[in-house]
Amino acid sequence: MKRLLVYSHDTFGLGNVRRMLAVCRHLLESIDDLSILLVTGSAVIHSLRLPDDLDYIKLPCLTRVGRGEYTAKYLSSSLEEVVTLRSDLILAAVRNFKPDLLMVDKKPLGVKRELIPAFEYLVESLPQTKKILILRDVLDQPRIIVSNWERNGHYEAIKHLYDRVLILGQREIFDPIKEYSFPVEVIDKVSFCGYIKKESDPEKSLEIRRRLLIEDGQQLVLVTPGGGEDGYQVIDTYLRALGLMPPGSGLRTVVVSGPEMPDDQRELLRKRSELEPGVTFLDFTGDLVDLMSASDAVVSMAGYNTICEIVSMRKKALVIPRVRPTEEQWIRASSMSHLGLFKVIHPDQLTPHMLALELRTLLECPPAEPAYSQINLEALPEIAGTVRTLLYTHATASI
Repeated sequence: MKRLLVYSHDTFGLGNVRRMLAVCRHLLESIDDLSILLVTGSAVIHSLRLPDDLDYIKLPCLTRVGRGEYTAKYLSSSLEEVVTLRSDLILAAVRNFKPDLLMVDKKPLGVKRELIPAFEYLVESLPQTKKILILRDVLDQPRIIVSNWERNGHYEAIKHLYDRVLILGQREIFDPIKEYSFPVEVIDKVSFCGYIKKESDPEKSLEIRRRLLIEDGQQLVLVTPGGGEDGYQVIDTYLRALGLMPPGSGLRTVVVSGPEMPDDQRELLRKRSELEPGVTFLDFTGDLVDLMSASDAVVSMAGYNTICEIVSMRKKALVIPRVRPTEEQWIRASSMSHLGLFKVIHPDQLTPHMLALELRTLLECPPAEPAYSQINLEALPEIAGTVRTLLYTHATASI
């Protein structure tokens, strides 16, 4: 039985842990005799569907309070105390689980360098353990990432600690090698895997439309700000825009606020939604992909998972990306919009009138089928191939 330990970056929203769970699920389906231990601080890991042969260790939560700045989310402890606690737990997991492969999400040395003790132990006691760094397509503005990575020794860490770097994107859309000034020693370890394909269940999608009593000719819009921590503006503006839609349009809407939205904001939006005919308000759903498949159009932010779902389902979409404290979503949405995939609205320009106008236009247009065919959705098979190769070969990175 091969053992994989997965470290999931987890300081904001649901995106990272959902993405890494999708990777883990596919690995378990495609590689025999594999056991996975997921290490994460996600506050909602217990509510997500977990595959067999996967268990998790829940770290104390951190939360992002600015670009590169963190604090304890729940504990009345200093950041240093919580990071030390998390680091000790990660080290204990590595010592006792003894992974054949370590997969790290996004941060080469972990949040606030919390993986360093674990790496030191692996080098000294488990040198045969392979290491993969998973990077999504876009991290942030290039000047920010290059400065941060140079200051924190991330390029050097990749050179000396990692066997492979897998980028979950397409170089033709956004090229991290160029934009983030990867040195040659890092480039040699990089593979572009494409985006993650999300699968829906056609029967569940049909059942969703039946359950919502969607009639022939009616259109259903899904509104989702991902985890929801900063999604108030998108939902609030959409609900106001509904009042500007043509009378008798019969438009139906499902709003999914996300479990990370502050309670006071969620309750305000819930009460507002009750005043709008044809609106169903949900805090969270484990069937978001099937719900998106059942929808005729999507209004969303531009997190990695949401964009992968839109592209996989080939849905018409209005995308309002986050632009603060990082510009990851804006860069991703802008790069993809140039291919004609969806309409992007800068949040500083978002108004109910603009959204109503764009929504009417969107609902009248056909899906951008030719544009979606340009997107490579083979990330999961590519990751599985690399993992399989590393698990069954013996060469390893060296300090």
